[in-house]
Amino acid sequence: MKLVVVSAGLSVPSSTRLLADRLAAAVGRTPAGAGVEVEVVELRDLAVEIAHNFTNGFPGRKLAAALDAVTRADGVIAVTPVFTASYSGLFKSFFDVLDKEALVGKPVLIAATGGTARHSLVLEHALRPLFAYLRAVVVPTGVYAASEDWGAQGLEDRVERAAGELAALMSGLSGTNPRKSDADDLQVIPFAEQLARLSAP
Repeated sequence: MKLVVVSAGLSVPSSTRLLADRLAAAVGRTPAGAGVEVEVVELRDLAVEIAHNFTNGFPGRKLAAALDAVTRADGVIAVTPVFTASYSGLFKSFFDVLDKEALVGKPVLIAATGGTARHSLVLEHALRPLFAYLRAVVVPTGVYAASEDWGAQGLEDRVERAAGELAALMSGLSGTNPRKSDADDLQVIPFAEQLARLSAP
């Protein structure tokens, strides 16, 4: 299985990247995620190409490779720092240039970092709606890490729980076509024909 981690941290070192790495490592420790192949996409390194994509409509070489990696992944971990009570502009811009069908049916674990616990609802009012719009399968447990959370037991518990949920979804959906809906196999029977069948002896 292929797991792609999208990190929107800007500083070096970055708490956003640290959280992303912890989540990816936790997925690998689960029975369902054993042997998972992890690729990290650092959006900081793609900022110029993302901006150019908006102006000329074409991704550069590194951005194209990152977009392809996300599209081909069996699961995605998406982590952003909190800027003005929401995800960062760089984070949103990357998913704006991603093909709108790329995440359909794909398991996604959402996470964020911030300076204070007051921003923890960013997961529910910003990230979850974004990925719901893109028709991804967002795992129930999101992970938010405030400055005071590092080293606290509660953070590690949330990381392990979210990683387990993502790994289970990835192993369950791996090898299937996430864009194929059960509706594709449904046969539509005209109403008149249904009535005729009901009234037949």
